[in-house]
Amino acid sequence: MKSTLINRKRILWMLIPCVSAFFISCQHETSTDDEVFYYNESLGIATLDPAFSRDLEVMWATNQLFDGLVELDSQMQVIPCIANHWEISEDGLTYTFHLRNDVYFHPSPLFADTSGRKVVAQDFVYTFNRLLDPSMASPATWIFASLDQEHHGGFEALNDSTLQIYLKEPFQPFLGMMSMQYCNVVPQEVVEHYGAEFRNHPVGSGPFKFAFWYENVALVFHRHAKYWQKDDQGESLPYLKAVKIDFVKDMSVEFQGLLQGRYDFMSGIYASFKDELIDQQGNLAAVYTDQLYFQKTPFIKTDYLGVMMDPDMEVNRNSPLMDSRVRQAISCAIDRNNMVKHLRNNTVFAAENGFVPPVLNPIGKDSVFYAYDPKRAAQLLAEAGYPGGKGMPEIVISTVSDYTDLIEYIQHQLGKIGIAVKVNVLQGPALREQSAKGQLAVFRKSWLADYADAENFLAVFYSGNFCPTGPNYTHYHNEEFDALYQKAKSESNDSLRLEMYALMNNILMRDAPVIPLYYDQVSHFIRQGVTGLQTNPVNMLDLRTVKKRKRDASSER
Repeated sequence: MKSTLINRKRILWMLIPCVSAFFISCQHETSTDDEVFYYNESLGIATLDPAFSRDLEVMWATNQLFDGLVELDSQMQVIPCIANHWEISEDGLTYTFHLRNDVYFHPSPLFADTSGRKVVAQDFVYTFNRLLDPSMASPATWIFASLDQEHHGGFEALNDSTLQIYLKEPFQPFLGMMSMQYCNVVPQEVVEHYGAEFRNHPVGSGPFKFAFWYENVALVFHRHAKYWQKDDQGESLPYLKAVKIDFVKDMSVEFQGLLQGRYDFMSGIYASFKDELIDQQGNLAAVYTDQLYFQKTPFIKTDYLGVMMDPDMEVNRNSPLMDSRVRQAISCAIDRNNMVKHLRNNTVFAAENGFVPPVLNPIGKDSVFYAYDPKRAAQLLAEAGYPGGKGMPEIVISTVSDYTDLIEYIQHQLGKIGIAVKVNVLQGPALREQSAKGQLAVFRKSWLADYADAENFLAVFYSGNFCPTGPNYTHYHNEEFDALYQKAKSESNDSLRLEMYALMNNILMRDAPVIPLYYDQVSHFIRQGVTGLQTNPVNMLDLRTVKKRKRDASSER
């Protein structure tokens, strides 16, 4: 029996390339290998419904299939998409979006014209109300927390090309939030026909349309022939004819696939081959420069240690961590520059400017908090009543296996000032659940912004956002911080708002409910010959302008 199963698996994997090639070629024009973009998604894709695009791997896929009102450019500025222009009322409560009239959904037999229906303002009303529907249980409901549902339900289609959104209070980051994948438009007749199965029967208006999904094996998109966008020379986008995504879980197989040309790009730097790919200066190793090029940019993502601040939680009974001087001592005792050099090959940036990445808070970019200073750490520890760590109980830091090296490094650093640390390695789901329930004294997490505004990072510490219903995993509560947060939300002057953000960042560092470790970096390894692959600090995969240099006829994939 075991032999039979093995043989069946071998046959299946031998057939997969043939099946994928068949579905890639089932178009009006047959695609060559140079017109198809190949990449691997080791984490898999749970859904193709933008209403559930919570994870980056899902966002990448839905970004190919769907479009929204607005989008972000490479500088994280909000630019037109389906809405070609908009106005915001003086009081900041009414947003009026004017839609293009040449945007069409992908072909579907559910449309009167099966070649595709025009996108109209009512489609956005339906899309946004769907996100708010309790029966959907979409993780995107928080986006419309400021919505004035007493005024036309919050959304109104004035005509086919004009959409208005009404807020009950000004919220400056709102326009940027409309660029999130959750807000991409969907057609009501298709969604209601498929119900929950829309996840694998997606119809959007993006540059590519759904072709085939063999879950956990391969996913294929084809070019959307009626896509509205053109390049500067008037040529229709996208240039590619198809996209094929594999789901190989073994990172080493993905890496070899990149080197052998089976994949056109790879995102991220994995510990098992970072020393082979990246030199100590954080650049691509010279041996690979003839095959690959390295695309990198700061990522709006912060890796950190969170400290549970709620004194009523069991983990905090008689805990020395309730003293801010102990938390500050921990922060001063960590040599972040050495950590990112030796553990991350300088592909990330030491987090010495606070919790908000400098790219989102330019006013505070030169402020340095808790630079490596073991003498100050020892002094702070002594002031807290634990000279040389004497009398201080062991601290437990919880993490997942991928970050064990990081926490063991911190364990060694804290040991130098007399703080004993136990490393508690958990499975990802267990870490998420226990940190959400306040069961972990110290935990390693990362925060990736949902949209390009510092408010998204600062919301993690607003007292109205306590987990499990919000992102405040530390249960941090500071009235001064909360007041500034509320004021900044409605401040229309960008300079004044950034000053408030800087003040909030300073308060966080003073109280130290969080110990920032490093700011991440978008890292893409791309095959030579692939051009036009843009990136930005939100790490969104955009394949509209990608071209591939034609290969020699003798080359093999």
